[in-house]
Amino acid sequence: MATLEFEQARACVIERVGPLGTVETIPLEQAAGRVLASDVLYDRDYPTADRSVRDGFAVRSTDLPGSFEVIGEVRAGGLFNGEVGAEQAVEIMTGATVPRGADQIVMVEHTTVDAGRMITERPGKAQEFINPRGIEAKAGTVAAKAGQRITYATVAQLATVGAAKVNVFVKPRVAILATGDEVIPVEATPQDFEIRNSNSYSVAAQVARAGGEPVILPVAKDTLESTRQMIEQGLQCDLLLLTGGVSAGKYDLVETVLAEFGAEFFFDRVRIQPGQPLVFGRARDTFFFGLPGNPGSTMVTFELFARAAVELLGGQSESRLLLAEAKLTNGFHVKPGLTRFLPAMLNPDGRTVTHMPWQGSSDIPAIARANAFLITRPEQENFQAGDPIQVLIQ
Repeated sequence: MATLEFEQARACVIERVGPLGTVETIPLEQAAGRVLASDVLYDRDYPTADRSVRDGFAVRSTDLPGSFEVIGEVRAGGLFNGEVGAEQAVEIMTGATVPRGADQIVMVEHTTVDAGRMITERPGKAQEFINPRGIEAKAGTVAAKAGQRITYATVAQLATVGAAKVNVFVKPRVAILATGDEVIPVEATPQDFEIRNSNSYSVAAQVARAGGEPVILPVAKDTLESTRQMIEQGLQCDLLLLTGGVSAGKYDLVETVLAEFGAEFFFDRVRIQPGQPLVFGRARDTFFFGLPGNPGSTMVTFELFARAAVELLGGQSESRLLLAEAKLTNGFHVKPGLTRFLPAMLNPDGRTVTHMPWQGSSDIPAIARANAFLITRPEQENFQAGDPIQVLIQ
């Protein structure tokens, strides 16, 4: 099997995984975070008429500056049925429809009103403070595209065009299988040689954040029978994520059992740290990842690779890493040869980042304190304060 560079491995996942394609129709109030399955079009021009973007007076620009007879008012939700003539003005509120005949709004701050007349020194400027009909969107154009995840702004867009119900892709069911005799339930009291099952719960949280439906399976013990039984159960879901059992140890059985199920392996190692022993493949038409068992490795490799699979299976048209560039506040040294993802704190200014010391990929406390990962290039060993560096935001 192939050992890939980081970019190659991520491209391998994105090229192979596509949407499941199952669609359901849900109410708009349940749509946030889901993925649209069909385009939604604008039902009419927006705005539907010329709108004022300021409180003030609607006038003819050719009459400015001057003194104007105030012949009425119009507010949002109302109409002025007459027409603005020479040296006439209509008081208007933000969002209201511009009366016929007017082509400029004079802000109220630039006017004085006395005895039913509005006086202003503002020069004429046609269309000032007016949003003309259709300037925001034209009827029949796409308001929200299939394959996009619905944000709160998308919800507003869908509500605006009257989409009380929307077609969305069904969430992929993602089986999560931790392996190892040392892994015990969260509620149990571990002995010195045991650890609580943090991986299943952290991965479940990551799956849910990526738009999937997590299905936590019982821990597979370090026997072929237990591993086989749990993998068979996991392959009934849309995606199987295993944690642990993918290294080269005597009791690392995952790849052996997957091979029994006729698995096709696309890669089983990536030149990154943490997370070098990473398996990606397909068995019985279900994609799977064998993620390393150390918590830091599990979290990082999910974000880099498995999250893309969850998003793409769920119908998202593309999957992107949330990357930024910042300047280091402190220096550090790494061995060359691997792309490394190191815990870091992206500072409130958003322009600087601090490398955080940690004890390796089992150091959950350090990862929990971090809000980002530094990304080091394979060829670079030394990093100094002030150096620009790429950051993966959690």
